[in-house]
Amino acid sequence: MMSRRADEGRGEDGFTLIEALVALALTGLVLSALATLTAQWLPNWNRGIDRIQHSEFVGIAMQRIAADLAAAEYVPANRERNKPLFDGSALSVTFVRTALGPNAAVGLDVVRIGETADQGRLVTVRSRAPFGPLPSGVSPSEHINVSDPVVLLRPPLRLSFSYAGPDRIFRDSWHDQDRLPSAIMLTVRDAVSERVLSVSSVTPVHVDAPAGSGKSDDASPDDAKPSSKDDRGAAGAPKQGGS
Repeated sequence: MMSRRADEGRGEDGFTLIEALVALALTGLVLSALATLTAQWLPNWNRGIDRIQHSEFVGIAMQRIAADLAAAEYVPANRERNKPLFDGSALSVTFVRTALGPNAAVGLDVVRIGETADQGRLVTVRSRAPFGPLPSGVSPSEHINVSDPVVLLRPPLRLSFSYAGPDRIFRDSWHDQDRLPSAIMLTVRDAVSERVLSVSSVTPVHVDAPAGSGKSDDASPDDAKPSSKDDRGAAGAPKQGGS
């Protein structure tokens, strides 16, 4: 009697073959559904990550361009020329600024930001050259050999420039002017859709006239008035002693 009950108990332990097959079938269905969802969701996830990384890359590039242009300095090309070395067009700009970089020597750099061909595509590149006086009557673009190119924007993005003086009217070019532009507009477009991106901005140029010229746009007539203390000359000084 005891042996029969033990045999009956052992027969009820574990899964039957049919139960094991049903469990395997359900597991296969669950894994198949997960694989289908992952195949549909993962590419969208990757595209979202790529868009975020691309937006961050464009934002950093625009910040660097704006910082470069804001640091442009009023430096003539040579002693005989009183106009600053600054040449701006719709698709490129050349200017002088303090040398920038961990290994840069103390001095000035000629910086060019503009489009150049790279494997059949137009990319926006920043390049530089050490500043040195140019011969009279020579175009900066012909005489200056820039190097150290750094790609800032890639297709389909294109960057264009426009320049404004004290009148705040933007123009597509700034050549042979007596002063630097007061502000530079940076416009980034998608070359495929012609859509203007939100990273487009206007950057002011910190120095637009030579030092000591008194041409600052922010100066007001009251700035030239001396203080009341300075107005008091010898006649206006208080008398010493009694009457």
